[in-house]
Amino acid sequence: MLGNELLYNFLLLASCYAYILTVIFLSGKAPKLFGISGSSSRKLLHILIGNLFFLLPLFTFNTFPLNFPFFVAVPFVFVTFFASSYSPSRIFREKLSGLVGMTEDGHDLGLFYYSLSYTLLACFFASQPLVVAAGIIPLAYGDASAALIGEKFGKKRYCVFATRSLEGSMAMLLVSFLSLEAGLLFFSYLYSLSITLLTPVLFGVALVATFAEAVSPSGLDNIMVPLLGLLTFLLASGGILT
Repeated sequence: MLGNELLYNFLLLASCYAYILTVIFLSGKAPKLFGISGSSSRKLLHILIGNLFFLLPLFTFNTFPLNFPFFVAVPFVFVTFFASSYSPSRIFREKLSGLVGMTEDGHDLGLFYYSLSYTLLACFFASQPLVVAAGIIPLAYGDASAALIGEKFGKKRYCVFATRSLEGSMAMLLVSFLSLEAGLLFFSYLYSLSITLLTPVLFGVALVATFAEAVSPSGLDNIMVPLLGLLTFLLASGGILT
């Protein structure tokens, strides 16, 4: 019985790897296949990778030492770092040069920070999917929306450590909140959750995540947004863990 359950988790792990590699491949080809910009393909990657949190409840081994959600994320921390300009291996960097081109312009550690954030959340909160979602959703959906809306419609610019637009920040706040609510609705079918009690908490998460994105240097928002979003959720919910 235990062997079957372990095999099930390994198969789900393999499916996640296949999904991630497919998303990376398609995002890299998206500008040619669909005629979208490099920026749009990077945000497509953010959104599609972010969707992995929906699979967390499917894993039955999600605590140390068999934390399979952690195993999903951690290899890509090393892959994205060795693909960056900071890689100690020139050969590895050259073989994965296409991966660097899918990060923020001039900030090729952006995807590394994204992978690191996902790995940290999966390491400590894999058994509480809503907690992971509170950190990842604003980054996956909100940050992507901020970039796309800001690029196309941003008129009122401001700068703290990096240039942002008011329109992009408002888009991030709205999309982060709505997508967090959608995630809450999804998890409410699996766990005993109060949508009424958690809705104000999630608005607070969206607000803090928007502020984190606004003041973070380019690339660093990929770690600041999820970690501050996670911390806000834990503090504002009074320790509600799924």
